[in-house]
Amino acid sequence: MAVALAASAALAQLTTGPANGWLVIVGGGRIPAAIVERFVSLAGGPEARCVLIPTAADDQELDFEKARERFGDQFGMRHVTVLHTRDRSEADAEAFVAPLKQARAVWFGGGRQWRLVDSYLHTRTHRELEALLERGGVIGGTSAGATIQASYLVRGAREGNRIMMAKGYEEGLGFLRNAAVDQHLLRRKRQDDLVEVIAAHPELLGIGIDESTAVVVRGGQFEVVGESQVGVYDGREHNGRRYYFLAPGERFDLGRRSRSAAASAGP
Repeated sequence: MAVALAASAALAQLTTGPANGWLVIVGGGRIPAAIVERFVSLAGGPEARCVLIPTAADDQELDFEKARERFGDQFGMRHVTVLHTRDRSEADAEAFVAPLKQARAVWFGGGRQWRLVDSYLHTRTHRELEALLERGGVIGGTSAGATIQASYLVRGAREGNRIMMAKGYEEGLGFLRNAAVDQHLLRRKRQDDLVEVIAAHPELLGIGIDESTAVVVRGGQFEVVGESQVGVYDGREHNGRRYYFLAPGERFDLGRRSRSAAASAGP
């Protein structure tokens, strides 16, 4: 009985991505062609139905038609629907989530993470996003749209994005379980910021992603794609630092929390 409970506890703390679908988690900044191509390929090509969620942005920055055109031009996807609300009751409505039921891909834009929490966490929208992954779809996002995909949310404070752990805003959408994701890592000199999070929550794996770089996640592994580096925070010391870096093309075993020689994450 004690062995079974221990095994159950270990499984509960396993860091893992979706079993069937894919995550494309981008550290902000310019999105290079390699990341765009991977996202579109995982979606099923440019004809796939995609939902764009710009809710992390400030109200004054929201222009749905411009956002749709910009995303369509950048990613070359022809069937893009914009989904947005500040009303949790609307996010719980069957009519609101209808585009998600038909979609193969979702993209979260940047802004502030707390806006995504307030609108979507534990709503019907959240459940439909999980269902999309279950049927083999892809969810991508950049900056705040990257951080929100992890189970533990960093920089969620309404007061400002320099606060790493904010009471009431520490839970993300959880597509990547038992992990915390940070972004703009090297560009904004944030490489030491996740250290305090992992010290406070040693069960988590910290993943810091620099700009123009992504991790492509499925199941128990991810691959680094793009132009810069990804920091790994596992609670141990590495050459005098509490993290180490992975370069584009490297792969990581989430269960073992170590570099992997596994096959490339792709369609």
